[in-house]
Amino acid sequence: MKKYLIFLLTFFFALNANSSSNQKIINHFKNINSLEFKFIQKIDNNNIEKGECIILYPKKILCKYFDLNNKILVSNGKSLIINSDKIKRYYRYPLDKTPLNIILDKEFLISKMNSKKEDEAYPFYYVYNFDYENVFIKVFFDKKSLDLIGWETKDIYQNLVQTFISDIKINIDVEEKIFSIQRYIN
Repeated sequence: MKKYLIFLLTFFFALNANSSSNQKIINHFKNINSLEFKFIQKIDNNNIEKGECIILYPKKILCKYFDLNNKILVSNGKSLIINSDKIKRYYRYPLDKTPLNIILDKEFLISKMNSKKEDEAYPFYYVYNFDYENVFIKVFFDKKSLDLIGWETKDIYQNLVQTFISDIKINIDVEEKIFSIQRYIN
């Protein structure tokens, strides 16, 4: 009987601790309206890209890559544009057909986190795995600051893409006009 009681208490406290960390992350995330950060992006462990981004929830992002081609990625909440000096024309995608649609939807992530248990295989991060409309996404949060610190998805070409963010600034003032895609079209 004593073994069962110890097991039940341990199980209860483990569930309560997970629930507590979920709620802390959710509460922190709910209070974030915008982010500015630097990123390192690994694509299939072969290609590494670096840059900086601004996110304005919901679903707006502007990323400038640190490369010779001045690559830009921008979403106005509906469309996603990728452009650079290397290509003669830009690429335009419906945002809802890309994994960024989920990453940039704070309310969707929060709703999923409410019903998910963190992936405990990661000792330094809180990690949540989402599978939505055949898109598998991992989202990483820092265990100390509770900040969003990265994600892992597959791109439109089915390459594994890992994005890690740093130098995070929360709730910065952002002018909506920077997300106007017409500004970034050749």
